[in-house]
Amino acid sequence: MGIPDSECGHPLPARVTVRIFGSLRPYCEAAGRPFMFETDVAEEGVSGVDLAASLGLPADRIEGVFVNHTVQGLNSLIRRGDRIAFVPYDTPGPHRLFLGLYDAGKSAHH
Repeated sequence: MGIPDSECGHPLPARVTVRIFGSLRPYCEAAGRPFMFETDVAEEGVSGVDLAASLGLPADRIEGVFVNHTVQGLNSLIRRGDRIAFVPYDTPGPHRLFLGLYDAGKSAHH
């Protein structure tokens, strides 16, 4: 594992790239937001649940969040420069288990 850019004198981008999937997309449409966009994140980061709320996404509809291609629970810390995707509970069958969404969803709401 290398040294983070911020420790090498290269500042991390202040933004994160966000993707929205499945039944969460109507919330983007209602806000006039595309399904993939960038948004600012504070230097100390933000939890997935707080970021979702700030974007108008209901936490009770989100099973997991992919952070840099790894599924996490919704309470995970999102940091500047991350690439994330919010995934709803209605993701089709075997994909939920294979991708780890089932376990992420259980940990997010306990």
